[in-house]
Amino acid sequence: MQTAPSEGRGFRVPSWLLRFRRRFINLCRSFLPLPRSSAARNSRMDLRELIASQTDVALSLSKQVLLTTEAKNSNAVLSPVSIDVVLSLIAAGSKGPTQDQLLSYLKTKSVEHLNAFSSELVSVVFSDGSGAGGPNLAFANGVWVDKSISLRPFFEHVVDNVYKAASDQVDFQTKKAAEVAKGVNAWAEKQTKGVIKEVLPSGAVDNTTRLVFANALYFKGAWNDKFDASATKDHDFHLLSGSSIKVPFMTSKKKQFVSQFDGFKVLSLPYKQGEDKRRFSMYFFLPDSKDGLPALVEKAGSESDFLNRHLPLQKVEVGEFRIPRFKISFGFEASNTLKGLGLVLPFSNEADLTEMVESSAAGSNLSVSSIFHKSFIEVNEEGTEAGAASVGVIALRSLLVAEKIDFIADHPFMFLIKEDLTGMVLFSGHILDPSQAS
Repeated sequence: MQTAPSEGRGFRVPSWLLRFRRRFINLCRSFLPLPRSSAARNSRMDLRELIASQTDVALSLSKQVLLTTEAKNSNAVLSPVSIDVVLSLIAAGSKGPTQDQLLSYLKTKSVEHLNAFSSELVSVVFSDGSGAGGPNLAFANGVWVDKSISLRPFFEHVVDNVYKAASDQVDFQTKKAAEVAKGVNAWAEKQTKGVIKEVLPSGAVDNTTRLVFANALYFKGAWNDKFDASATKDHDFHLLSGSSIKVPFMTSKKKQFVSQFDGFKVLSLPYKQGEDKRRFSMYFFLPDSKDGLPALVEKAGSESDFLNRHLPLQKVEVGEFRIPRFKISFGFEASNTLKGLGLVLPFSNEADLTEMVESSAAGSNLSVSSIFHKSFIEVNEEGTEAGAASVGVIALRSLLVAEKIDFIADHPFMFLIKEDLTGMVLFSGHILDPSQAS
């Protein structure tokens, strides 16, 4: 490993750490114009607060999806950060109360603040690590604009330079909307290595559509300690209905990152780490009671800083240890879910999206008609493959412990995938029935 010139006697600071530190200090300094004497201390605090806020947004959205949509009766997975990227793009093209509501939902101070934070975290967290022995990551944004309108220079700059979105001028109006939708779906499938298909359902766009914003995220990581496939055996998994089924469970006799909390246990399974020092892990939140998942999801999505206060920090001896294999795909239209969290104006006739397009008349007639999201995840003995795509459709308004701990995940549980160095949550979801590959 290359190291930077020594700082202090007998210690050489790794060059990657210096680069990472410089980038984050510069980012933090851009947020608050603080006096030089107090900038470093306050900017570090500000960055921690930002990351914690984004985690709270992710868990709040996860709670809303898992408890109030069709997900409450099925396996589900989503990528809150993918949805947030689409909302961030919409925020950059809005103003007035509409923008205020978007910024409030995203828990940030301004569009400039949001853009700087999003851009830096995307470059730090989501760069591909497979060449250096870490997870395979892909993160891409796309924008499709009807040929009858043009983007305002500032918004175009944000699209091109902050979110690095590929832009395409298309024709939604002369019976070609279905062709554009097919192109968006093909783009999402390509960016997610084929795991996300048809994120836009039939009829999602039509001749009133003027803009489409899309984000795609792909993750594939190998466990740091892979499971022995020959040790995988069928055991009972207890459903919320009270019945049980036989499903394959992975197991290991090695020490694990497990902690016991009041009413639930948390397991962390680290992925193989690359040379850039990011640390990705999958977390399993297992309620003690077999029917305790809804209450645990409610708790996780309601308590501020829940995640940071409930992480296993050291490996412990485990007694019985079983994790089911699972493979699921889940999609939903997110507008009603977001409205339930207070984000109403962008979807209404009062939406102000005039910062997106040059023509004020065209901009004043726009609102968000829908936000589609689809995610996939497969967990097995080797590791995890996951993908997600989110598409926002902008249309004319007329559309509107010290002892051994058992960890037996034999009943419904919640999970998430997180980058531990920054705290960014990539995926979240729950498993109600591992036998269903929906």
